[in-house]
Amino acid sequence: MNRRLVFAFPGRLDTKTGGYAYDRHLIRELSDLGWSVEPVSLGEGFPDPSPVVLAQAERQLSELPDGDLVLVDGLAFGVMPDWAVREAKRLRLVALVHHPLALETGVSAEQKQRLLASETRALSAVRHVFVTSHATARQVASLLDVPYPKITAALPGTEPGEIASSGMVEPHILSVGSLTRRKGHDVLLRALALLRHLAWRATIIGSPDLDPVTAKELAALCEDLSLTDRVTLAGEQPDVRAEMARADIFVLASRYEGYGMVFAEALAHGLPVVGCRAGAVPDVVPQDAGFLVEVDDIDALADAIGRLVADGPLRETMAAAARRAGLALPTWRETAVTVSNRLEDIQ
Repeated sequence: MNRRLVFAFPGRLDTKTGGYAYDRHLIRELSDLGWSVEPVSLGEGFPDPSPVVLAQAERQLSELPDGDLVLVDGLAFGVMPDWAVREAKRLRLVALVHHPLALETGVSAEQKQRLLASETRALSAVRHVFVTSHATARQVASLLDVPYPKITAALPGTEPGEIASSGMVEPHILSVGSLTRRKGHDVLLRALALLRHLAWRATIIGSPDLDPVTAKELAALCEDLSLTDRVTLAGEQPDVRAEMARADIFVLASRYEGYGMVFAEALAHGLPVVGCRAGAVPDVVPQDAGFLVEVDDIDALADAIGRLVADGPLRETMAAAARRAGLALPTWRETAVTVSNRLEDIQ
């Protein structure tokens, strides 16, 4: 059997987000399983590329030989419906959807309808759709009209981690996520401002480059709330897992997650988790491993964090539950085998 796969993605594969990490791990593991994987970058700016970038991306893919098996990351594929419909009979098209594009935070009602229509039409042309969670599978089926038999959930793998501990008297709160609106760091900062009476320190790790406006707003908010002496906006870090091993509590107030790989990584380190009931987060974080609150509920988030900060025994109990959950998470090899088996069927 010809086990050649073209793996197309927007931007740079080394970008430090969960979605790109998923792509990198999948490419590596599929290669180890015997697939000849050809990575293809489609250019910058997706899901809102310039006409020039979009045309070049379509040209690149249209130059592929007839019958090629082509997996396209949904961040780009969802805005390429004309190309997808045009090439569907010539190429074996497969999509990888991290989450529906219309569910991104900050999308206007008009943009949402446009993205829903675009992604629905694009996915109508594929042989199969891979998603990163069962929650996303349900959304792809209901919002984007993809039949369930054409959807496979391939949950991200999670590598084991050493048991976390800051070794400090005051608990170290860690948050990891790009400084974008969807990650809810503004909600976290406002919640922390309500907890000045407790002893803690906090670090927020995440690239400021994906949304410079939001990054500047967060820095200003930290100043306005007089938190700069207790909260570190650490920017992008080379080894996030090492930082998790030096923390006591993981908090991320995301407004939506297609899966939430950092939540799984936090569990692997035995970190009690505070997050929001958003997207797939409730599927990832067990009830005994932390607290989940409603999106944008500053008071509830503060209360959950405060309970873990103030109650050491509770923190230890939830840390043990997190560790158990982390040990049960799938490996990247298991993720790749799920994808590989379905790709073989399509071939």
